[in-house]
Amino acid sequence: MDLSILIGLLAGLVIGAGVVWLVRRREPDERGAELAGRLSQMAESQAAQQAQLAERLQAQERALAQALDTRLTELGKRVADGLDLSSQRTTHSLHELRERLAVIDTAQRNITELSQEMVSLKDILSNKQARGAFGELQLADLVRSILPPSAYEFQATIGEGKRVDCLLTLPNPPGPIAIDAKFPLESYRALREAGDEAARQAATRAFATAVNTHVRDIASKYIVPGETAESALMFLPSEAVYAELHANFPDVVERSYRAKVWIVSPTTLMATLNTVRAVLKDVRMREQADRIQNEVRMLTDDLRRLDDRVEKLQGHFNAAQEDVRQIRISTDKVGKRATRIEEVQLGGGDDPDQLSTG
Repeated sequence: MDLSILIGLLAGLVIGAGVVWLVRRREPDERGAELAGRLSQMAESQAAQQAQLAERLQAQERALAQALDTRLTELGKRVADGLDLSSQRTTHSLHELRERLAVIDTAQRNITELSQEMVSLKDILSNKQARGAFGELQLADLVRSILPPSAYEFQATIGEGKRVDCLLTLPNPPGPIAIDAKFPLESYRALREAGDEAARQAATRAFATAVNTHVRDIASKYIVPGETAESALMFLPSEAVYAELHANFPDVVERSYRAKVWIVSPTTLMATLNTVRAVLKDVRMREQADRIQNEVRMLTDDLRRLDDRVEKLQGHFNAAQEDVRQIRISTDKVGKRATRIEEVQLGGGDDPDQLSTG
């Protein structure tokens, strides 16, 4: 725009210079004067056009500036809205990130605590005495959760002063059943960690020997003729050991059957205890049935006596009914006599002797 105005100004200066040059020549001919007039008119027309062009350009410049300002305002608003939305999304993302970090931190603490508990459990299982206490505790929890307190006894003394972990006090038959907790963990670990065939065979023999030894001990200590049932239970507090035994050592399981020692895991012991609870419930129902039969017999006697008394009362009712009938007859006669007396009084001409008839 400034370049166009400059070009117009230069054109005006050129025309003006030509006019000045022509005037200075002062040629007497009319063509020079006419040309000078035309040049003057052209200069004036050019100046007017330049003025109009400059005004038009200024108007366009103002419109363009206004449009540019409007566009810049809209762009600034859009940028501000975008930045605000981006800030909100960033804030929300940071909030979610903090929440997830808090969850991760909590999970990390739980994992740390769990790892510590696993280390503690490993320490417990590595000690034979502590491992035995762990098995007894698990056994006690299972028994307490299923059976009533009257159906079991912990650390009961049977036979010649032998203490058993748990004694189920069942009625005869079958009689009290002993449960002893055993945990052959060392031989099982050796079996699982065997690296070659020779080590595996040795670990297999050691595991079978350990289980057979426990079975013999339970059969000799906790099956007492005349005092306990003819069988006992060996509780393995590990489903993995129980599964390994039944999957790969059928001869050991068969030997335990012959010794009348039933090997159970937490799951199978729970099923066994539920069966025991059903047996106890059946025994109590039989006891209650006897009591109910006695009560029914006594109720029958009471009903018989009640029937006799009702019969006697019926006789009294019949006699009373007869008395009431006789009374009604007498009252009817009295009513009739009263009616006749009233008729005699109203008539006034009847014989008094008629009052005694009827």
